[in-house]
Amino acid sequence: MTVGPVETHTVSHLHPPGSFALDDHPEPSGREEIWRFTPLRLIQPIFQDQSPAPVELTLAGDQAGWAEPLALGQGVRGQILTPVDRVAALASARVAQASHLVLPAGLKLDQPIRLDLTVAASSGLAANHLVIEAEAGSRATVLLRHGGRGVYLGNVEIRVGPQAELTVVSIQDWDPGASHLGQHEAQVAPGASYRHIAVSLGGDLIRLQNNVSYSGAGGSAELYGVYFCDAGQHIEHRLFVDHNHPKGKSLADYRGALQGRGARSVWVGDVLIRARAQGIETYESNKNLVLSEGCRADSVPNLEIETGDIVGAGHSASTGRFDDEQLFYLRSRGLDPKEARRLVVRGFFAQLIARVGVPDVEQALMAKIDRELAAGSA
Repeated sequence: MTVGPVETHTVSHLHPPGSFALDDHPEPSGREEIWRFTPLRLIQPIFQDQSPAPVELTLAGDQAGWAEPLALGQGVRGQILTPVDRVAALASARVAQASHLVLPAGLKLDQPIRLDLTVAASSGLAANHLVIEAEAGSRATVLLRHGGRGVYLGNVEIRVGPQAELTVVSIQDWDPGASHLGQHEAQVAPGASYRHIAVSLGGDLIRLQNNVSYSGAGGSAELYGVYFCDAGQHIEHRLFVDHNHPKGKSLADYRGALQGRGARSVWVGDVLIRARAQGIETYESNKNLVLSEGCRADSVPNLEIETGDIVGAGHSASTGRFDDEQLFYLRSRGLDPKEARRLVVRGFFAQLIARVGVPDVEQALMAKIDRELAAGSA
């Protein structure tokens, strides 16, 4: 059986077509466009160990359950996510049975579905492939937590059915020494609304590729991200929104803070507007707040437009230090420098974290950011 999306990214100069074959993804040298920012020395074990051990997700609660696992080419698996690099291809090849979560048509959940994935350092190289299907008219939030200290390869394949509303929150809260590389790919049906929120706060290296395409006219996708990068840490988010049908909408907003020597963030936001995608609207934004010397933030927004018949398309990127006027105002109200600094950072992230929509998770994330900031100020 042939697997792969009906329409690949062959027309895009930004993204070559993907492949499930490992031979089509040579081991990277660092000269390739998709790998030029990534410190390959940190991920060499991935290419030396070709047999990552599958790890399981723990599902909390009984609002929804697992469907039968999917082999490659079975059901939706492989019809939406095609690996764009060797890491995703390796994860796909080594996970024989993908975890499969189905939200039945018409199901509307007020509480999130919580999925936990923990990798032990002793596990070595670990992998998982998760398939999420939100059937027509369903509404839910899926909260995916990652933790531990292993080296993890994670694919997430998502189908959002007609008129469905799906939010996927992916939290990367790894221990020091961990690495996480993954590809998340969603297909949005007509009338559907999809939100993906990536929160990256821990580990030595995090590299996520987040892709979206549409199965018909009129779908909406919102991609949000929050990251806090400490000394010696590398956090890389790469986005690709493929407007392959008319009247779609997309919005991307990623914000990061960096502190400590050697802290490095990378954000690459690519949007392709195909010739037949008339009437679409898209905007992408990346903002970085530098808190100390010795940090580096790379921000690369790209638009590839093949039709002039659109509602609007734009992008913005900025990297800078604290707003001196904000700090002066807060200190003039009697706050000490550390507290003023904390409030500025909280305000920088608050709007995006509020989009998670799960109060206990939002509070925990803000508390984690406070601890990260305090550790850097000590």
